[in-house]
Amino acid sequence: MADSPASADPVVLYATQGAVAVVTLNRPQALNSFTRQMHRELWAALDRAEADTQLRALVVTGAGRGFCAGADLAEFDFAPGPGLVERADPGPLIDQAFNPTARRLLGLRMPTVAAVNGVAAGAGASLAMTCDMAVAAPGASFIQAFSKIGLVPDAGSSWLLVQKLGLARAMGLALTGDKLPAAQAKEWGLVWDVAEDPLAAAVALAQRLAALPTRALVATRQLMREGLTRTLHQQLDAERDTQSALGRTHDYFEGVAAFLEKRPAVFKGE
Repeated sequence: MADSPASADPVVLYATQGAVAVVTLNRPQALNSFTRQMHRELWAALDRAEADTQLRALVVTGAGRGFCAGADLAEFDFAPGPGLVERADPGPLIDQAFNPTARRLLGLRMPTVAAVNGVAAGAGASLAMTCDMAVAAPGASFIQAFSKIGLVPDAGSSWLLVQKLGLARAMGLALTGDKLPAAQAKEWGLVWDVAEDPLAAAVALAQRLAALPTRALVATRQLMREGLTRTLHQQLDAERDTQSALGRTHDYFEGVAAFLEKRPAVFKGE
């Protein structure tokens, strides 16, 4: 059964630690698999974080022993009878829920860190990759589970996995559905670090990012992602235009002044 809006327990938890928002997927009994309600509550949490001008970084994690097991198959109607193909079609759910979630995280006004506390499977692995950086528990793993149910990587995975790992490794993981353990994920470059307490490590990393010039970090994210589809000459022009825009910000002048005065910079994210 999908979670109803009137559920006693929220399926997404929201908290703050200083300048960092911590968003927790909260369906531990289902390894935090996504329902439509979870998407809606996640969007509300992201809206809340973006509206709080004191926040300058965000962490996404999961409750219990898993990070996110992808889509909850109970969201699909596989009951025999007329219209089965239409009712079981994953396309509308991807279009209405998973793609908006990916786009929201990719475009958030602050840097994002995934604290991967356990298995990240299917769209759960996509969710972790959608964040700017990721810290994983030693026992965490990443699984492209799609081929095992006759589907393809979605929620950005077919793009993000190739960009992070290269075509050969991405193809192998996607075709076989093999588990990628945390240590190997770090070695291959899928995650930034492996830590016994991934949430504490992710929050500490997010706090570091929150103290930096936020607009410059987000612009760096955008340049690097969009640069994958530009020519070098187009990227040179994009760098020039971005630098020009950032050259009008408080944090640019503060950073230069701090450097010249040999003191720590106090950035405002402006």
